[in-house]
Amino acid sequence: MSSSHKVNDMKGVMGLLRVKVVRGINLAYRDARGSDPYVVLRFGRQKLKTSVKKSNVNPEWNEYLTLSITVPIHPIKIEVFDKDTFTRDDEMGDAEFSIKPLVDCVQMNLEGKAEGSVIRSVMPYRHNCLVGESPIIWKDGTLAQDVVLRLRNVESGQVELQLQWVNIPPVPGLM
Repeated sequence: MSSSHKVNDMKGVMGLLRVKVVRGINLAYRDARGSDPYVVLRFGRQKLKTSVKKSNVNPEWNEYLTLSITVPIHPIKIEVFDKDTFTRDDEMGDAEFSIKPLVDCVQMNLEGKAEGSVIRSVMPYRHNCLVGESPIIWKDGTLAQDVVLRLRNVESGQVELQLQWVNIPPVPGLM
């Protein structure tokens, strides 16, 4: 890819969202011996996947997926699937959450904030799939948020994520 394509790809990007897919909790059984789950993360046209965890309804991924964030009006959607060899992968639930509260905090002047300060808390409500309160914390000079999502359209399951905002330094001559 030429450097001009890379510059165009980054145009309008506010920053990066580093999503650590930590684990699944009490995921649904889709096979006799359990499930072989993986997570798909979607934001706009971006689609990223974790690895598959064999025969495990309480998988630990601890994998990082990075999304470039432009205008955060769309929610981030996650889907959990059971990997099948000979048939279409089975759905194991989905969830979504807004990153607007996190982006609102990114746009604040947080200079001088104490390490570990809670900048804002996002409470569960019917549109965000949060299991409980989700604080946005000033940590190591950046914003971080722990998120536990209840999966919809399935009998059971939750997915735990850790979000971290990554600022992109301005490129001279690009502005």
